[in-house]
Amino acid sequence: MTNSTGRRIAYHRVRGEREAQRDDGRDHRRDDGRGAGAVLPGIVFLGGFRSDMTGTKAVDLDARARAAGRDFLRLDYSGHGASSGQFEDGAIGDWADDAAEAIATLTEGPQIIVGSSMGGWIACLIARRMPERVAGLIGIAAAPDFTEDSMWAAFDAAQRRTVMEEGHIALPSAYGEPLVITRRLIEDGRRNLVLRDPLVIPGPMHLLHGTADADVAVERGLLLLDHADCADARLTLVKGADHRFSGPEELALIWRTVEEVTARLSA
Repeated sequence: MTNSTGRRIAYHRVRGEREAQRDDGRDHRRDDGRGAGAVLPGIVFLGGFRSDMTGTKAVDLDARARAAGRDFLRLDYSGHGASSGQFEDGAIGDWADDAAEAIATLTEGPQIIVGSSMGGWIACLIARRMPERVAGLIGIAAAPDFTEDSMWAAFDAAQRRTVMEEGHIALPSAYGEPLVITRRLIEDGRRNLVLRDPLVIPGPMHLLHGTADADVAVERGLLLLDHADCADARLTLVKGADHRFSGPEELALIWRTVEEVTARLSA
């Protein structure tokens, strides 16, 4: 899809029961204990910083959603994966815009938003911007406000000066090429912080976090859990799981959490 800013956003969509019913007019809804003929909410996966929709979690969710007959959407933000643009030109607000427009254009009705790392931050922005489209939120090592609380807070005076005066800084990365942090990323992040002001999460919120996560501290999950205005909020800690949260047991837990949030919607 090409969004309203002209950015080309790559995506992959699973057409579940909701889509099938709309296309052929027949009743593809099922009675699964949530009421006769209930249409289950779709699922949207939002990836992390510099990740793309071919990652392990996104592909695994895609397969499980397909097997369960659920609508599912995964996408690449601009500057990520197969979408247009350069990563260094983007910022949190751009990527939130990409996600919001994809949800508005490519899905119908409320969705369960599954956000991984930075995707957890973007999921919170989606909940703030278009709450009527959020049935529930699942965060996997969610990293709200990380540009301010992790990046900027960790810079020394010289690094901060480099970012502000030269417009960017390149840092070593455990994930390959150097990580370029731009002044725009920092400043745009400050305009999109979610932990400083009220944050209402419609529907259930379930956070998943590994105790061996070296990139996003468990305390960030606790902070989001405490800060969010959500009547049904939970945090599950997985001993030994790292930031990737992509082992077989973690992948199975993510899907179980999707099913549990779905069930809690009608409880």
